[in-house]
Amino acid sequence: MEPRESWAALAAGGVAGVCVDLILFPLDTVKTRLQSPQGFRKAGGFRGIYAGVPSTAIGSFPNAAAFFITYEYVKSVLHCGSTSYLTPVTHMVAASFGEVVACLIRVPSEVIKQRAQVSPSSGTFRILSHTLYHEGIQGLYRGYKSTVLREIPFSLVQFPLWESLKDLWSWKQGHVVDSWQSAVCGAFAGGFAAAVTTPLDVAKTRIMLAKAGSTNASGNVLAALGGIWRTQGLSGLFAGVVPRMTAISLGGFIFLGTYEKTRQLLL
Repeated sequence: MEPRESWAALAAGGVAGVCVDLILFPLDTVKTRLQSPQGFRKAGGFRGIYAGVPSTAIGSFPNAAAFFITYEYVKSVLHCGSTSYLTPVTHMVAASFGEVVACLIRVPSEVIKQRAQVSPSSGTFRILSHTLYHEGIQGLYRGYKSTVLREIPFSLVQFPLWESLKDLWSWKQGHVVDSWQSAVCGAFAGGFAAAVTTPLDVAKTRIMLAKAGSTNASGNVLAALGGIWRTQGLSGLFAGVVPRMTAISLGGFIFLGTYEKTRQLLL
């Protein structure tokens, strides 16, 4: 991948990340509170739906930029000499590497954001200070494993589906899809991926919100899923699925459409 393409992917990814995270923040807050072990009302209901937004505003650009520059780089390396039937595998591997790198930035931001979302009376800086004082740096990475285990399956579904839908649409109309068409493909791919990975998202939320020293605080995803199944059943595993699907469908439209348009302009 040429330096110009690398910079375009980095900048376009960052811009897309900031746009989608800030526009859809209220839906994300509602989803987090629905998944909270204390329940939607006690977690804040519809009050203070922008609680935790500073953490998101700071983390969005580097997080999305890290994902896309890794995704495009790995994709370009694996595409060399690969056959067409291996293309979906290439997209899966590239997306997985992108998520592992991006989560190094995303998880600390996500931990602070989600704790602020369920404690709207506490400020972002206060929550950050409290986390560092009581748990240290490792507290900011609480849920790293569960986030990666959520994001990789999500990306394994979303990105190959997005790329395949774009290829199909391009073939049907006889030319490469426009940025708005890429956005539509992103919305379908994101919504479907969101639905099937909701249980992993619920487990990640419970781990991040768990009190230090509790069972869920250990970060064991299977234990968290088992606990949710035993206490709340299937409805608990799919708590917040509607706002999650809605947010990620809209997010896929904004995120991938903005990425494609910005990248085209920069190139």
